[in-house]
Amino acid sequence: MPFRPPDRSNLIFAFLGAILVVFVAGPLLYLLLRAEPGTLGQAFTDRELMASISLTLLAATAATLLGALLGVPLAYLLAGRPFPGRTLIQGLVELPIVIPHPVAGIALLLFLGRHSAVGGALGKIGLEFVSHVPGIVAAMLFVSVPILVSGSREAFAGIDPHLARAARSLGDSPARCFRRVTLPLASRGILAAVSLAWARAVSEFGAIVILTYNPKVTSVLIFDRFTSFGLEAAIPPAIILLVIALAMFGLIRFLQPTIPQ
Repeated sequence: MPFRPPDRSNLIFAFLGAILVVFVAGPLLYLLLRAEPGTLGQAFTDRELMASISLTLLAATAATLLGALLGVPLAYLLAGRPFPGRTLIQGLVELPIVIPHPVAGIALLLFLGRHSAVGGALGKIGLEFVSHVPGIVAAMLFVSVPILVSGSREAFAGIDPHLARAARSLGDSPARCFRRVTLPLASRGILAAVSLAWARAVSEFGAIVILTYNPKVTSVLIFDRFTSFGLEAAIPPAIILLVIALAMFGLIRFLQPTIPQ
């Protein structure tokens, strides 16, 4: 087969794409290369840092489980037959994506604060949000649930509707069909959406720092150490949080359904 030189436009596109890849990967690689074994070893003996990591992971897990409990059924409805108000509901659920996160934090503070109707009522039963762990979970849920619902909706929408119809024709009830056919087929896409939502919750800063500065999650701790002690003090916790994010990214790529070529 005769050699054909690469198309000039492809070379230009490859060059422009390479600039973007370097821009994204360069800072992350540079941060990882700044890791010194001794410094990282000391970081794992830092009680405040370890407590913030544990709090971050637990709060993100709680927010993601709550989001899955509420969001997966909604995603199933949004992926099904059109109903009045579906577009409005879908837009409202996706709205946090375009809202600046400090704005989200202020909105949550007004909505869940002690002097609001909702926050005051919940406070009477012992559920405090401002400067309490539930506030962290609420902020994480607010910013991550659009990802979870959107990804789960796409997973449900990608299922061949003939499979559900076949199950129904064989006598399955709608609930049994959902449990035995629809949910298993969508499970991998849902798990990918859940994993991505969890990673987004772990990385949240803007809404949390306004609603619940203390106790500190890792992103807030990094900011606090950077402003108080300088860049070098913020590097070890930043690297640890980056490694957690990269591990979750690998899991997400594994779980995402294969797209036919």
